[in-house]
Amino acid sequence: MSQQELSVAPTEHERTGLIYHRCRWCNTASFRRMLCPVCASSDLATEHSDGEGVVVQSSVVNRYTGTARNESLVRFPEGFVFRCRVVGASPHLVWVGARVRPVAGSDPETGEAVFELCETNASADW
Repeated sequence: MSQQELSVAPTEHERTGLIYHRCRWCNTASFRRMLCPVCASSDLATEHSDGEGVVVQSSVVNRYTGTARNESLVRFPEGFVFRCRVVGASPHLVWVGARVRPVAGSDPETGEAVFELCETNASADW
């Protein structure tokens, strides 16, 4: 059996999830780090997250462009927090506590992490 026959097409979960690291010494999860933020160990294991998280801070920014966009801090169940851009709704309609998921086709390893709201109608009454 050749190497090409053994490769399997990635599932939707694998295409939209996040790759993060977990320290083998203190078990701390981190995203885009070369060293553990707690114990400074470089012994990090790569793990896969489904990518769904909760917004813990949200702001509308208008830097360097003529259009407003949302930048949010998102907490993931694996234990790490990072800043990302939330799309698919007006920037001022992204609220703290909103559930977000990665946008299909975006690759957080190569650039900016882009997420979308899981449910857009929860705060549409504002």
